[in-house]
Amino acid sequence: MAYRLFCLQSHYRRNLVFSWENLDNAAAAYEKLIAKIATLKDEGGIEPMMFADLKKRFAKALEGDLNTSVAVTAVYDVLKAKTTDATKLALLADYDYVLSLDLIAKAEAKRQENAKAAAAKSAGGYTIVGEGDPAIDALVMQRYEAKKAKNFAEADRIRDELKARGIEIIDTPQGAKWRKV
Repeated sequence: MAYRLFCLQSHYRRNLVFSWENLDNAAAAYEKLIAKIATLKDEGGIEPMMFADLKKRFAKALEGDLNTSVAVTAVYDVLKAKTTDATKLALLADYDYVLSLDLIAKAEAKRQENAKAAAAKSAGGYTIVGEGDPAIDALVMQRYEAKKAKNFAEADRIRDELKARGIEIIDTPQGAKWRKV
């Protein structure tokens, strides 16, 4: 998707200047765009006049010799517009039908990820991310409880036991992650 955004940011009649730095910039822009869309809530109802006006601008960009760079700018214009989130989401879904950047689906996934992280934070800031093995998850949780109780000897013992089973634990601010090594 980052490469698609990179290509859409340039007019098809101009040479596309590829570099890894430019692609990285497009990837960062894509992630920021998704994060911004993820903050929108489907509230307030659609404002028909604003919807029609912004949709017309997008169509005009594409009618102008398929100027996708201006069409991508129209996406950002929607995010800055003084209108309801419902209008913005409807417009972005409409634009994405043409641009095929998977904006709405990726934003929904990001929204769910953010909600999951917020729920984990409210539950003591601890999550287990692994391969779904309940026995290992239980040991990782026991290790967490031991660390929380400042029983570092027990926490180290559990970590060593997991290591002997070929499990690596990585502590992060979001909780513990584990993987088989």
